[in-house]
Amino acid sequence: MSFRDKLLAGEVLIGTFVKTPSPHVVEILGLAGLDFAVIDQEHAPIGLAEMDMMAMAGRAVGLPLLSRRWGKGTDWIAPLMDLGMTGVMVPHVLDPEGAEAVCDAVRFARLKRGLSPSPRAGDYGGMSIPSYREKSDAESVVMVQIEDECALAHLDAIAAIKDVDLVFIGPADLSQSMGVGFPSPELDDAIMTIVEACKHAGCAVGLFVGDAAAIPAWVERGVGVFVCGSDQALLRKGAAGIMAAR
Repeated sequence: MSFRDKLLAGEVLIGTFVKTPSPHVVEILGLAGLDFAVIDQEHAPIGLAEMDMMAMAGRAVGLPLLSRRWGKGTDWIAPLMDLGMTGVMVPHVLDPEGAEAVCDAVRFARLKRGLSPSPRAGDYGGMSIPSYREKSDAESVVMVQIEDECALAHLDAIAAIKDVDLVFIGPADLSQSMGVGFPSPELDDAIMTIVEACKHAGCAVGLFVGDAAAIPAWVERGVGVFVCGSDQALLRKGAAGIMAAR
């Protein structure tokens, strides 16, 4: 069962951000049993060459990897999908036009993504073009992030797009855009507005949390996918715990 199958089936899935450009980190997180990880090219210095090695490590341990990176365009998506990434998480999607552009960059069936089975994702030419197209479209994951107050007016239209697999809530940026605290009742209300819109559209919804203890309460509210902290936060917390025991 692919990661996308699990997501669409409504399973509770937990991952983390990876901010360190190291395949070893990806390997360790996979061996730890995480459901997925998001390589955070938006807030960490991780280039295409590092992504190549990290994608290889993810495939070796069966850890689905998505990429998140900066930029208003979508030309960065196809090279990462060619590396064998499971999908993308695109920040600051403001409207349905932006979401449609992301879907165009991921799904071959939309007839706009460049096609070649020669990279890793096509088993280096081992897959036929029809098989490659079918497998990629069936398993690739499109996550769009809602992080801006102006995007709240377009929730229904974004969540209704068939090729959007998940709407992911970025609470820190959303609170900043709204001019409210993180956390705050106003932010929680906005999050629930997004959750309800996704429920109505039958679209999965995800959320960043800094602490795994927050997950059960959000599951009860309808959130099914979580990115919890990051590899660096896990390392820092573990090291701080060692020193606290001195």
